[in-house]
Amino acid sequence: MIMNDEVYDAYREAGALARKVLHRGAGLVKEGAGILEMVEETEAMVTDEGAILAFPLNVSLNEAAAHDTAMPGDERMFAAGDLVKVDLGVQVDGYIADTALTVDLGDHAKLVEASRAALEAAIAIVRPGITTGEIGAVIQATIEEHNYKPVANLTGHGLDRYDLHSAPTIPNIAMSGGAVIEEGMVFAIEPFATTGSGRVTEAARVEIYQQIAARPARLPSAKRVLETARPRRGLPFSRRWVPGDKVDIGLMNLVRSGILHPFPVLHDVPGSFVSQAEHTLVVTADGCEVTTR
Repeated sequence: MIMNDEVYDAYREAGALARKVLHRGAGLVKEGAGILEMVEETEAMVTDEGAILAFPLNVSLNEAAAHDTAMPGDERMFAAGDLVKVDLGVQVDGYIADTALTVDLGDHAKLVEASRAALEAAIAIVRPGITTGEIGAVIQATIEEHNYKPVANLTGHGLDRYDLHSAPTIPNIAMSGGAVIEEGMVFAIEPFATTGSGRVTEAARVEIYQQIAARPARLPSAKRVLETARPRRGLPFSRRWVPGDKVDIGLMNLVRSGILHPFPVLHDVPGSFVSQAEHTLVVTADGCEVTTR
């Protein structure tokens, strides 16, 4: 990617909007509020601002760490004691801002602070010449200082035009070596702290998909899914966004055909709690600029 003034301005615009909408949306997370209503209202804030979602709003509760969003007709409600990860992506002309915070409806303040402090510690060392392994080491050390575990198999990620997961990968644990950070790189750092095992596994439920191949489909329901997916230019979409009936049949057909990639909900062990914090940043000559702060 070539980082010129136009691209830089698009990243900054996406970041400013993502910051504003994330905090407004997080304010809707209250005991007794409906998850579907919160998600749809927050997603609408992005389109009302003239931007486009980079991915469906992720709202993951308690031991769930990522890839959850409202289901069609979702009747779930936020409850006392919930720990709610709100993860928002906004794109302007394909240039993405990805940011997240954790809303505490219980007594999880120390766990929330662990991921937030790890994010700030990581940002503080970003500059050209360091390695992604060094960033991971700072994240792990900070979370462990708070007496929690980092989630080892979740990472931050590079951001490119219409590409939500490009190089470099930013680990949440110490690693030897890794990619060398260079001026002009754009990536999201997203530490996860957990009271559980420190590893997430895939749940059966899938709400988010991504088109990864451009082949035709025969089933009417599959064709309808692709009508939703194609304008996304490879960015993820929600099952909830696809109109009509037999949507699940179309989705399964396209996954089996290798046209769609599913993103199952990721969770730690039952009864555990996971917190998340995330910012997008652009690497500068002597540090970085956080676009979502």
